[in-house]
Amino acid sequence: MIADVKKNAEQKMQKSLEALKADLSKVRTGRAHTGILDHVMVDYYGTQTPINQVANLSLLDARTISISPWDKKMAPLIEKAIREADLGLNPAAMGDLIKVPMPALNEERRKDLTKVVRSEAENARVAIRNLRRDAITHLKDLLKAKTVSEDEERRAQDDVQKLTDRFIGEVDKALAQKEAELLAV
Repeated sequence: MIADVKKNAEQKMQKSLEALKADLSKVRTGRAHTGILDHVMVDYYGTQTPINQVANLSLLDARTISISPWDKKMAPLIEKAIREADLGLNPAAMGDLIKVPMPALNEERRKDLTKVVRSEAENARVAIRNLRRDAITHLKDLLKAKTVSEDEERRAQDDVQKLTDRFIGEVDKALAQKEAELLAV
């Protein structure tokens, strides 16, 4: 019973951490990465389709994404979709290849993005603390139902706290890494 509560809490905390990392990867730094285009949808013969399902995405250099559509007629539609995605990107077609240069970030924008990143990290910490609270509530319910002893419940609470501390440390590490990435010129 206690093992299930701890395992469940750990899995949910891991999901919160992964969600934070996914959110942080969407925050644009000055460097190019194809993940920034993950949510761009292209009109593919009447169906809204993710860009990575109609074209090959790769990095030409640290500041340029290259897109080579599988269907040559899709190039203008992909270009239009990127422009309309409101990402501040300006794609340029060169024959069959579309190049997307990443504009450099100014100091004010970097600070704004740092605030956004800190807010995302705080949301992840809150989610992890809520999971700790839920796990401890389950442990107390087990104690009330007399399925575990007080000592077992106390040890399990300590384990859940250690788990919480570990995941909050991971959140802080991911935050520090992203802030360093954002503030690097």
